[in-house]
Amino acid sequence: MTAIGHDGGQGGRPDGDGAGAGSGPGGTITTQVPARLDRLPWSRWHWMIVVGLGTVWILDGLEVTVVGNIASRLSEPGSGLPITDAQVTGMAAALYVAGACTGALVFGWLTDRYGRKRLFLITLGVYLAATALTAISFSAWWFFLFRFLTGFGIGGEYAAINSAIDELIPSKYRGRVDLVINGSFWLGAMGGSLLSVLMLNTSFFALNVGWRLTFALGVVLGLVILLVRRNVPESPRWMFIHGRAEGAEELVAAAERRIEDETGRRLPEPDKAITIRTRRSTGFIEIARTLFRAYPRRAVLGLALFIGQAFLYNAITFGFGSILVKFFGVPSGDTGYYFTVIAFGNFLGPLLLCRLFDTVGRRQMISGTYLLSGVLLFITAWMFGNGWLNATTMTACWCVVLFFASAGASSAYLTVSEVFPMETRALAIAFFYAIGTAAGGISGPLIFSDLTASGVVADTALAFSIGASLMVAAGLVAAFLAVPAERRPLEDVAEPLSASATGPAGG
Repeated sequence: MTAIGHDGGQGGRPDGDGAGAGSGPGGTITTQVPARLDRLPWSRWHWMIVVGLGTVWILDGLEVTVVGNIASRLSEPGSGLPITDAQVTGMAAALYVAGACTGALVFGWLTDRYGRKRLFLITLGVYLAATALTAISFSAWWFFLFRFLTGFGIGGEYAAINSAIDELIPSKYRGRVDLVINGSFWLGAMGGSLLSVLMLNTSFFALNVGWRLTFALGVVLGLVILLVRRNVPESPRWMFIHGRAEGAEELVAAAERRIEDETGRRLPEPDKAITIRTRRSTGFIEIARTLFRAYPRRAVLGLALFIGQAFLYNAITFGFGSILVKFFGVPSGDTGYYFTVIAFGNFLGPLLLCRLFDTVGRRQMISGTYLLSGVLLFITAWMFGNGWLNATTMTACWCVVLFFASAGASSAYLTVSEVFPMETRALAIAFFYAIGTAAGGISGPLIFSDLTASGVVADTALAFSIGASLMVAAGLVAAFLAVPAERRPLEDVAEPLSASATGPAGG
């Protein structure tokens, strides 16, 4: 199904099912690989990809939540680590965010250059090593260093994994799969909250042991994921653009045989082909020109979505514990239970709404979830400011807001991974992720910490309103600029830079 030539020529086997030869950089390849991948029915092969790649978000949620919950334990005398509570929630958290931003950009560039599979194995390896070394921390500087490196690995995962998922999952299912996988962060957050309650109970584990075992369990989960991930294939789309047409053909043919054996039906013939000129890599200048000159409206859309969701989440989650304690008298030891409920609401949003992003449409659902969550947070701020809420009803309001916000936030990752050309995909994800993470992890706390910690009702209501305003603004941007990418091949949403026809049309 691939014909190969050089300098614009075409050749190869005419029967359409030969693997074809490889082609070095600069040669041209005509291939049906994208169409063959997109017309595949859902199968066990796709489940393997989802399990192998998607579970990393559970690790991220586990990491972030565990560190927040064990901060007070680490600072206690006898914990085995000379560190203060402020250092854990301040310096260590900031370094984790900085590591995630840096890792996303570094590994995003390497992923586009050296392939999805090689990098998603390396990034998980970095995470595992850094988490294991965190568990044996003996000083503050050691803990800080390996929190940075843990974030470095997790940030790299976002770029490598999202690009691989979107390039392997059929276009019919791409939106729902991406949303649920990104939303699974909150399963990790739930697990982290409950795990911390158990592991920090001194009736079971000594003061200087429980927090170390918490990190060690993250390593065990990561090792299981690594074993599964070894079977996940490289992206055939990346392979043929980088001159590995024969390998791409063989990989897709093997998946087709496996699915035909599983379903007992012969697959339909693919309906289109694409001709591209192979390349070894894409330079930073070309990537920047593509994002901001060829697709300026899509770049604005990506920035708006990531910044909006980052500020809404920080408006709620940054000070939720202190809000419950100061305004509603909830014991500090019980806030983890409330957070578990909030995290469950976050996961339900992408789980229950994801199908609509593929059926109703991207523009309607992205703008709708952003606008609705922003408006609901405005209403929550108004009710809170008037003293009409208690701990239970406030948590219920947060759950409803974040039910829609979580689906919207997950769609931000989906958007930037599908609306730019394949050669720039991983770095585009990394760039927008880094901007959103920096906004949420640096600017957000600076703005919201004093407001939520002041103990003044009006200040906390203002924090909610700021987050709601940015979420509504992002929803309005999406209403005008969101790309109708539902059920469309990636190559139709954004033509590869390597395509032999004209370059990107812009927008």
